[in-house]
Amino acid sequence: MKYFNFLLTLAVAGALLVSCSGGGQSDTAASQDATVAAADGGQSNVKDDESQKDVVRVAAGSADHTTLVTALKTAEYLDELSNAGPFTVFAPTNAAFDKLPAGTVEGLLKPESKDALRNILEYHVAVGGYKLENLRDGQTINQANLDNVTIGVKDGKYTINGANIVGTVAASNGIVYVIDAVLLPPDKK
Repeated sequence: MKYFNFLLTLAVAGALLVSCSGGGQSDTAASQDATVAAADGGQSNVKDDESQKDVVRVAAGSADHTTLVTALKTAEYLDELSNAGPFTVFAPTNAAFDKLPAGTVEGLLKPESKDALRNILEYHVAVGGYKLENLRDGQTINQANLDNVTIGVKDGKYTINGANIVGTVAASNGIVYVIDAVLLPPDKK
């Protein structure tokens, strides 16, 4: 017990020494940048043109994912997906959204549909990095909305709930799989 108390005292003293030693300009600047980013709306607002893009910036940089990005903004889901992760995001293309019945997307983008939209978006996100080469036929993956999706693998082609995975993009906080259909969560009864 004495040894533990000694280590605890040593750790606290070390932390105090570091914090009192001036810390340097870079620590102060980094702290100020983080404070400004948080004040401006959160992690998704941090400006960084040098690092690898996170899953949100991958989608935002794709002309084929403007509907998805609009939905993420409407559902106020950008900050969560801009965090460290790792995340596996199954990202439907604009053409995938176009396959939905007429008026569906517009209806989901209304303020009163925010919860339903967020549920659908969370059905496209898994917490964890699921690499394509590790996916197996029949594998189920629990999504952020707590429902499961099923992976299909046949003749070297991968699907998720029947939607084709047509592309893969690595991100700083996970993996983005481009898919050709919107995944709709099962009805909760």
